[in-house]
Amino acid sequence: MNVTAEQVKELRGKTGAGIMDCKRALQKSNGDFQKAMDFLREKGLAQARTKAGRATSEGAIGSYIHTGGKIGVLIEVNCETDFVARTDQFQNLVKDLAMQVAASNPDYIVREKVPPEVIEKKKVILRKQAEDTGKPEKVIEKIVNGRLEKFYQEVCLMEQPFIRDPEKTVRELIDENIAKLGENIVVRRFSRYQLGV
Repeated sequence: MNVTAEQVKELRGKTGAGIMDCKRALQKSNGDFQKAMDFLREKGLAQARTKAGRATSEGAIGSYIHTGGKIGVLIEVNCETDFVARTDQFQNLVKDLAMQVAASNPDYIVREKVPPEVIEKKKVILRKQAEDTGKPEKVIEKIVNGRLEKFYQEVCLMEQPFIRDPEKTVRELIDENIAKLGENIVVRRFSRYQLGV
């Protein structure tokens, strides 16, 4: 299929992917814009997975003070090189992540960091709530698992919907940036301060 320069430009503008990647994606999807975007997203996710084990010792500490000065956030986001750490794209990512923490108040970065005792306590509460509905045991187990997934989405930064685009998670946002910048990116830690709490 013939792909026009305008189509490539439009896809590049929406995804930030390279010109040749956009052209290939449009050709593979026969000009279907949504399929081309999905193709680029999957490619980005695959690239992010290959970079996941690489060391990240550079990066930036970002801050965000919410209007009115009642909420403040410090966040450390790491990448592989100081060259990438200084790019506008990386700096904007750090700002977005700091704003995410301020707005969504996560307790943990990833679900693997949630202490087992917190999970067990939550499961007991969820099981009791599910049992009170009077549903059969098989259904109760599914209810507990479903609500536990929702709990992870609330308390784990990487699983939260991104505040600027709720169609994607924070993990997907970071994976997109890994694909664009070509380096592994890791949220190392954050602190959220709220006045009077």
